[in-house]
Amino acid sequence: MEATLDNVLNVTLLEPRYKHSTIFERYDALNEGESITIHNDHDPKPLYYQLLGERGNVFTWEYLEEGPEWWKVRIRKRISGENEGTLGELAAKDLRKAAIFKRYGLDFSCGGKKTVKEACAEKGLDVTLLEQELQQADKSPSSRSIPYDEWDLGFLADFIVNTHHRYIRKNLPDITTYSNKVMEVHGGRHPELVGINDLVKGVNLKLTAHIGQEENVLFPFIKEMEATRKVADSTPLSESLRNSLDSLELEHRLLMDNMGNIRRLTDNYTLPKDSCASYALLYRHLEELEEDLQQHFHLENNILFSKAIKLEKTLV
Repeated sequence: MEATLDNVLNVTLLEPRYKHSTIFERYDALNEGESITIHNDHDPKPLYYQLLGERGNVFTWEYLEEGPEWWKVRIRKRISGENEGTLGELAAKDLRKAAIFKRYGLDFSCGGKKTVKEACAEKGLDVTLLEQELQQADKSPSSRSIPYDEWDLGFLADFIVNTHHRYIRKNLPDITTYSNKVMEVHGGRHPELVGINDLVKGVNLKLTAHIGQEENVLFPFIKEMEATRKVADSTPLSESLRNSLDSLELEHRLLMDNMGNIRRLTDNYTLPKDSCASYALLYRHLEELEEDLQQHFHLENNILFSKAIKLEKTLV
């Protein structure tokens, strides 16, 4: 019996010493965009990492069948110039994928420029498992979601102001007050509240200045650039938009680092047994703030800022 049929390779029919070389020869013989389907009697996941290590990130890996008797995997050779897509790009196009990243603890807002493979490698995650979930999201019926990446830049900027900046101005003063109150009442028994309170005060100061800069300088510039289709020579940002956005993205990362430290100090917002109503309210608001900032910074880093840079490049 032949080990191959059309575009299928039945690995179980190969002698063990020839399996590795045969698979790689068959893959190397593929034209860009073509695929080969591997049949095996166990999960060929080690092959994924071998292929990645020896050929690089130049293929896609899709499970067609997963045991118990057969494992079938389609391996496709990428077309030159075809990018895998970063976390931010994937999240911007499909919020279902953003939810998957969130469940795995992958930062798609401030860490959105990493590929799936890079992000998984950093956190020691099983990339094949995550990619499988992303592929399933592609196959499932798409639920109706807000098309942020299709909006005009000015409209998106206004949405950020009216939704996320408004949330900050409405809730952050109360969060700061609750944080100080809970520290004063419970800080003796829970010294971590002192650190939490310091972080909350720092986030309050940084965010207030941050959103003011966006509303008073950056967003008007972006809206003017989009409306007139030109970059005004008298605008300092016209010469350093990339540097300005890099600075804002750095502030985003630092703010999310602060929120991550708050999450760590609160043990993932786990209330102690002697907590009071204000204690519970503080933790709930802090968790909501972290979630809002993640979405807020995702819209800016991965959609608004990215599209603004592309627009400016067409006008310079």
